[in-house]
Amino acid sequence: MPELPEVETTRRGIVPHVEGQRVTRVIVRDRRLRWPVPEDLDARLSGQRIVSVERRAKYLLINAEVGTLIAHLGMSGNLRLVPTGQAPLKHEHVDIEFDSGLALRYTDPRRFGAMLWSTDPHAHELLKGLGPEPLTDAFDGERLFKLSRGRSAAVKPFIMDNHIVVGVGNIYATEALFAAGIDPRRPAGGISRGRYLKLAVEIKRILAYAIERGGTTLRDFIGGDGQPGYFQQELFAYGRGGEYCKVCGKVLREIRLGQRASVYCPGCQK
Repeated sequence: MPELPEVETTRRGIVPHVEGQRVTRVIVRDRRLRWPVPEDLDARLSGQRIVSVERRAKYLLINAEVGTLIAHLGMSGNLRLVPTGQAPLKHEHVDIEFDSGLALRYTDPRRFGAMLWSTDPHAHELLKGLGPEPLTDAFDGERLFKLSRGRSAAVKPFIMDNHIVVGVGNIYATEALFAAGIDPRRPAGGISRGRYLKLAVEIKRILAYAIERGGTTLRDFIGGDGQPGYFQQELFAYGRGGEYCKVCGKVLREIRLGQRASVYCPGCQK
């Protein structure tokens, strides 16, 4: 599933080709996404110029002169640029064509993503309750420490809660906990302020570095420019259950935590 670095990589890839361009047509081949694509999307968006492309959590906000297209990549979706008129393949559900001769094409084999329209996206029900962005000053270890008091749930699902902080999905939660030396099974409320300060630093560092490396290539993910990400080559824990730890040499253990696979090192993480 594309996580925050993959979505940010997509945003950065499409911005130079989308911002300032005027939409000439929207082609919807299949409206059956997680929520149906609005039937009047073509009428609402065609003729408008794209003002900016932002990201909020894992949502892309394609801001037009009037209104915003809220896009989510779902489990295996992607947005990429293709020449206008290029024949669509299976699962290529939506094209947003521009007067530049390029089209922004949305592909989603599982149809679990979304393309919704809003005149006030930050007040939309999908966005209004979200926590702070992890790469901003609004997120730090103090926030984690304060919100964790009295919580018996494990620390990994705690930091993956979008009300606590957005965008820390399974891959990057696994890697950040490894880097901070924290066992993902530990109760969130039992972790000290000092360890949360370190964890917040590692979350910021790992997400920023993953964005720099173009995200993690998993299953069908590619960036908006059609290029894969390279962070997967540098993973320390995620997806490496049964392999040797790159730091201490012990065998990494894979468990189920919060209905997700989780990998940790019994030597490095306490």
